[in-house]
Amino acid sequence: MLFLGDDWAEDHHDVELVDEHGKRLVRKRLPEGLDGIARLHALIAEHMPAEWSDLDPVQAAARVRVGIETDHGPWVQALLVAGYHVFAINPLSVARYRERHSVSGAKSDQGDAHVLAEIVRLDHAHH
Repeated sequence: MLFLGDDWAEDHHDVELVDEHGKRLVRKRLPEGLDGIARLHALIAEHMPAEWSDLDPVQAAARVRVGIETDHGPWVQALLVAGYHVFAINPLSVARYRERHSVSGAKSDQGDAHVLAEIVRLDHAHH
């Protein structure tokens, strides 16, 4: 499995991709729109485990879980169409999880991308 946290803003997305052990594979800021989603798909493909190369693309995509703080919009639709499992996480839930990772509870886009990846890695069954 691969787990992606996506902290979205109006004009960009901060993303973090981790493996099943929580090891960070990549952290990037991507632009909103077609170029950004294409770059996201390329990042995921680049970091897929070698053994996934024998899988049908639909099966491979189904092994990617995405945490994002919204359940609508063209970006979310592109994630769903790609076949990823998308979990819309309530921003208040993200704030509570953030407190587990930072004593100050300070918000940062990169930090929230990490928290979202960890939520779908460790706690997706509750979302």
